[in-house]
Amino acid sequence: MIYHNINPTILKIGFLEIRWYGLMYIISFIIGYILLKKFYQMKGISISRDKYDNLLFYIMLGVIIGGRLGYIIFYNLPFYWEHPLHFFKVWLGGMSFHGGAIGVIFAGYIFSKKNKLSFYRLADPAMPLVSVGLFLGRIGNFINGELYGKISTLPWAMVFPGSDGNPRHPSQLYEAFLEGILLFFISYLILKKTEVEGIVFWSWLGFYGIFRFLVEFVREPDAHLGYILWIFTTGQLLSFAMILVSIIALILLVKRSRKNVEKSS
Repeated sequence: MIYHNINPTILKIGFLEIRWYGLMYIISFIIGYILLKKFYQMKGISISRDKYDNLLFYIMLGVIIGGRLGYIIFYNLPFYWEHPLHFFKVWLGGMSFHGGAIGVIFAGYIFSKKNKLSFYRLADPAMPLVSVGLFLGRIGNFINGELYGKISTLPWAMVFPGSDGNPRHPSQLYEAFLEGILLFFISYLILKKTEVEGIVFWSWLGFYGIFRFLVEFVREPDAHLGYILWIFTTGQLLSFAMILVSIIALILLVKRSRKNVEKSS
């Protein structure tokens, strides 16, 4: 039997506490800052240093504020209503991807409109890097011993601290592979192949929805939420909505692209 015994705290000096979870976010922002510029160059996108720095700042705010608000609203509103100061304790965990996605999209849309730039043109090259952030975030969840899976008899099942002592799926690692590694390569290949703006953006969201929907079948739902319709989790319903919207958006993008080709020919 494998026991999870990783200390989530790197360093603690008085009230100052540095945790792996928070460090993963910092690393992901650094990687994103370095690689996004290279991806923009690969797609022939020219953006000034000031605008680039502002864009990354908008994205960072969207991730943190959207992710935190999404977790609070979608998953644990009663607790944070009673303990509002816990809103700021991001280093303890409690971030929602769906909320973060909404936050980043909203922030990116505001930035693109403010600077008179194409939202899809800016968003497409950034999508593979979202997977990098997700990979590191899920590793942070694993180190924290949170968001573990259902009881399992598989040889790699683990006993997580705070659970009932039964071995469980390390669902954080499943998500790290599917949403992080695999989705990075899928979206990167699409980015290199297509010239239609928005295809990478909506394809990424659609694939994420599929992967997250599947992993939720082996992931333990939050005790205070349980299941909806006896089988589906909140994460699955949010992911299903993401899949549906992505399919519709992709169909509309392909139709618009074909019409543009017909007009130009």
